Amino acid sequence: MLTAWVTWSVVALGVGGVILRPWGVREVVPALAGALALVAFGLLPVGAAVRGVGQGTDVYLFLTGMMILAELAADQGLFAWAAGWVARRAGGSAARLFAMIYGMAVVVTMFLSNDATAVVFTPAVAAMARAVKAEQPLPFLLICAFVANAASFVLPISNPANLVVYGAALPPLLGWVRQFGLASVVTVGATFLLLRFTQRRALAQALVAQAHQPELSAGGRHAGLGIAGTAVVLMAASAWGVPLGLPTLLCGLGTAAVVLLPARQPPWEMLRNISWDVLPLVAGLFVMVAALDRTGVVAALARLLGQAGGAAGWEAGLG
Repeated sequence: MLTAWVTWSVVALGVGGVILRPWGVREVVPALAGALALVAFGLLPVGAAVRGVGQGTDVYLFLTGMMILAELAADQGLFAWAAGWVARRAGGSAARLFAMIYGMAVVVTMFLSNDATAVVFTPAVAAMARAVKAEQPLPFLLICAFVANAASFVLPISNPANLVVYGAALPPLLGWVRQFGLASVVTVGATFLLLRFTQRRALAQALVAQAHQPELSAGGRHAGLGIAGTAVVLMAASAWGVPLGLPTLLCGLGTAAVVLLPARQPPWEMLRNISWDVLPLVAGLFVMVAALDRTGVVAALARLLGQAGGAAGWEAGLG
């Protein structure tokens, strides 16, 4: 029992470090430190740790494909164009702009994951706020932070953590929607109302009605089509119970080829801008999950999730 308590403590410190980032360290540092500590202290055999890392293969492929797609969209100006399009159609109304950006953030989170919303879509929203000369841009930036969480259960692909937690037991699309669909709608709607209420004074500000909208390049159009095609492929794969990693990676690489090859643009700059440390971060989390599994915690949580899903899926999603 003492070994289990020590394991739980190491995992708690590792996950806590990822969330809190003490001394400003990158999230990958406490994740890897926790994983290495589990092995170094003899709490998890090396072979089990290696198998734990290997269990994340599908997630690594999924994340790589999604990061490629998100970086292509940002690099080719797709997000900046979309933000400008929304800003112009808001007609100087901060409240209307707020609602439209919220809808865009939900779509980005649904089909590109909450990481894309937090990391890639946020700079586009900040640029849009400058373009409309918003004196108080905070309401629009809060959207990105809150929607990244609120919409993370809409689809299995909306949050990489869904793939980490469920692994090979990831429910097919229809099963996922039955379990989490209502909860997601309630959460997204409640978050909108809460943000709209708390930011009501800032949303009374006047904005520039005719904000500049950058022209969408051919690469941006192709990136948009690639993202739309990827969404269709992943929805189909999820419905048929096919692992999502390889289809996502292939779609990302295919979209990159369609975007970059005609322009004779080398991929190195795009690849440099991708946050690759998310892969060892997730690997560290898989090792910690493997350690928890040896203590029986994962099996207990799986039983609880199964009971919650059978009794009231919307309550599980809200939790």
